[in-house]
Amino acid sequence: MPMDEADRLLVNRIRQGDAGSWEELIARYEGRLMAFVSRRLRDRTAAEDVVQEAFMGFLISLPNYDDRTPLDTFLFTITAYKLTDCLRKSGRRPTLPLLMHTASSGASAEPAGRARRASSLVRSGESRAAEEHLIRECLAELIAGWRERGEYERWKCIELLFVAGWSNKDVASRLDISEQAVANHKYFVVSKLKQAAEQKRFRNFDPAEFGME
Repeated sequence: MPMDEADRLLVNRIRQGDAGSWEELIARYEGRLMAFVSRRLRDRTAAEDVVQEAFMGFLISLPNYDDRTPLDTFLFTITAYKLTDCLRKSGRRPTLPLLMHTASSGASAEPAGRARRASSLVRSGESRAAEEHLIRECLAELIAGWRERGEYERWKCIELLFVAGWSNKDVASRLDISEQAVANHKYFVVSKLKQAAEQKRFRNFDPAEFGME
């Protein structure tokens, strides 16, 4: 859904170079972005760096920002990029930190993750948005089915793999299942996403770009 009128006015003021509006943006969203990043990094200094880079990414991307995308979605998306970069640099597995929460709860506070930099968002915003919409819809349908059938092992497995970024071995240990079972759950979900992409004729769709390897 498009951004609300207050956010629209705020973005317009930022585009016009109003310094006060930039401070207002930071005051409005910094706390939420910090909470999101801190839950995943557990390092205050690193989290502050990620959020600062996210705001700068927003500023760089602003000329190409389509206001049909809610402002909080756009900010959390860029933050997801920066968080993924930070995790890679620290030697941790890239994750899909936003996607599962969006799909399972329907909340818009944390949007679907995009595992590329803000410049990529500018270059291919429409196709990327379509792919993310496809993933959200597909996962929402899968999760609804798992909930209905009581298949909580698969749900927990996928969340640990793609949200927490755990290895197959760690997930298997946590859930007390075999690594092969974990691999099977992962393969099932990735296959479903690829099938959905083929039906939509997304020829270049690659789940690995979203951390779903």
